[in-house]
Amino acid sequence: MSRIRLWSKTGLHAIRSLPLPPYATERRDALLRLYVQLQAEIDELDKVVAGCAAERKRARLLMTHPGVGPITALATEAILGDPRRFVDGKAVASYVGLIPSEFSSGGQRQSLGRLSKQGSPMLRFLWCEAVGHAVRKDDALKRFYRRKLTQKGFAKAKCAAGRKLGIRLWIMLRDNIDYNEFCRRARQETEVPCGDA
Repeated sequence: MSRIRLWSKTGLHAIRSLPLPPYATERRDALLRLYVQLQAEIDELDKVVAGCAAERKRARLLMTHPGVGPITALATEAILGDPRRFVDGKAVASYVGLIPSEFSSGGQRQSLGRLSKQGSPMLRFLWCEAVGHAVRKDDALKRFYRRKLTQKGFAKAKCAAGRKLGIRLWIMLRDNIDYNEFCRRARQETEVPCGDA
């Protein structure tokens, strides 16, 4: 038996056809009307955001990366600002709050804890959500995600891959390159010349 997606046309039809008592039927119909109205408004806002992203060169560059849509691209561009102000990827991750907090005292062992979450919660959320789509189409990111998944579990793997995606987007902004150029450069850096072990 195939699963029905709840908010698809088939799913909505299934919800509408459920036999319910009169009050519950009225409530269900009112909520479904509200859902349809809100979905129409969301679709309009999505069009506006897509139009804004299409007008911005840097957002268009970011949207070439699999999994990155108009909202993630615009938020990344707006929140990071000038990408040259960050020294490296670790500084970007720290700015967004995707690095572990540290508990250390003089002479004692360094201990790393949960994410610091010092930074933009919206950008952290968007990067971690975009990873779910990005890992389906980017093999290197998929391998990284799967490795972290087996080592650390779902939540930590998602954050680690979100951090990696965010650093990639920062590099694309900093170097003013699209996804294909990013991949080409990454392949060049990882190739070992003949004769070198």
